[in-house]
Amino acid sequence: MLYWFLKTMVASPLMLTVFRPWVRGLENVPASGAVIFASNHLSFVDSIFLPLALERRISFLAKSDYFTGSGVKGWLMRLFFTATGQLSIDRSGGKASEASLATGLSVLGRGEQLGIYPEGTRSPDGKLYRGRTGVARMILEGHVPVVPVAMIDTEKVMKTGTKIPKIRRVGIVFGEPLDFSRFEGMEGDRFILRSITDEIMYELGALSGQEYADVYASSVKEKRVASAR
Repeated sequence: MLYWFLKTMVASPLMLTVFRPWVRGLENVPASGAVIFASNHLSFVDSIFLPLALERRISFLAKSDYFTGSGVKGWLMRLFFTATGQLSIDRSGGKASEASLATGLSVLGRGEQLGIYPEGTRSPDGKLYRGRTGVARMILEGHVPVVPVAMIDTEKVMKTGTKIPKIRRVGIVFGEPLDFSRFEGMEGDRFILRSITDEIMYELGALSGQEYADVYASSVKEKRVASAR
């Protein structure tokens, strides 16, 4: 209920009027059934603009840090992320990764829409980085199609590390659904998972026009932090 209230009464009137997002490829969005939207990730606001372009509710897998804050600020953050369809996941790996997979599969099992950022974190410089194979495993285990989504210019609205958004027009481009059913039952093959992930990233690059870097965005961020010390 809170999700729809925020979307229709708060976010939609504000974001559509102020930022005037343009959308292409809506004909590629399935009208029903479970589906994964695999998107590039340029800004915190990606998870706000994407739902506005969709009629059905979409849930995102979000890092658990967003849900563990203390005090009034922590409470407001938990309320916001829960209300906007964010699902808390632990990114520490191992059993936590299995729990994250189960969380995503439960959404798909209900025939709903799930949003995933294959890069795993926001791009530090606007480039498109190497995708993590968790999205491929979820596609195969969930037996669902995946729609590539390119967020355009959202980093110009709110760059990583900034708190006040700037007024810029943004775009959302939905690519044609990708069907990987030919690999069904092969979710344990890491080479298949990498192949699927790379194909998704190729499609995202074609839709977004971003320069591709074949390294993980998180590694780039870690190196920058280390060099700044």
